[in-house]
Amino acid sequence: MSQETRLVEVRKNVLKKNDVIARALRERFHQAGVFVVSLVSSPGSGKTALLEKLLTLMKKECQVAALVGDLATENDALRLARSQAPVKQITTGTLCHLEAAMVETALEGWKLDDLDFLFIENVGNLVCPSSYDLGEDLRAVLISVTEGEDKPLKYPTIFNSADIALITKVDLAAAVEFDEEAANLNIQAVRPGMKTFKVSAKTGYGLDEFAEYLSLRSTDARKAHSQCLPS
Repeated sequence: MSQETRLVEVRKNVLKKNDVIARALRERFHQAGVFVVSLVSSPGSGKTALLEKLLTLMKKECQVAALVGDLATENDALRLARSQAPVKQITTGTLCHLEAAMVETALEGWKLDDLDFLFIENVGNLVCPSSYDLGEDLRAVLISVTEGEDKPLKYPTIFNSADIALITKVDLAAAVEFDEEAANLNIQAVRPGMKTFKVSAKTGYGLDEFAEYLSLRSTDARKAHSQCLPS
């Protein structure tokens, strides 16, 4: 057996184990009535800034919490803690993505029944996270106006694995001559019909609309899950 074949088999086993844990997490989340949203993007797209503002906004009417992944530091968790929402850091070491087992471990000590929304901020990477299910209900991929309009064409897998796209830092769009039409065309070319939001953590633009969308998706998910439960 070649080394390449062994590597493929190991990868398949790792992903299979991850999927088993992710399915169990998803059922656990559904039973608790918590809607789980994961955020994926390249480094510097504004995930943490956006999530801090979103947690602060939604905390006014909902019970929210967040798990945040990073390779080494706890800087992001400290920033998110300013929202006054429960936050835990997941330090991945050399891994460029979160795995379902990491999420499962990080949830220890938390009462999911007390939450309405759980946000999972993945490590900044547009490759590895696409393969790992975390038990989320909704995956959002972020692209900032400072990254260029062709990100969806360069990283189609992450856009295909996501449910919605967020164009971030739109307050800088004019300054960097961002071509919104081209970006949307590229998103649709990779993932036809994908819903897209324009947001700015700095000005708050689009956050109310996005929060309302999440609330509606959460309500629909709870209704759908309740219909599947035995009477």
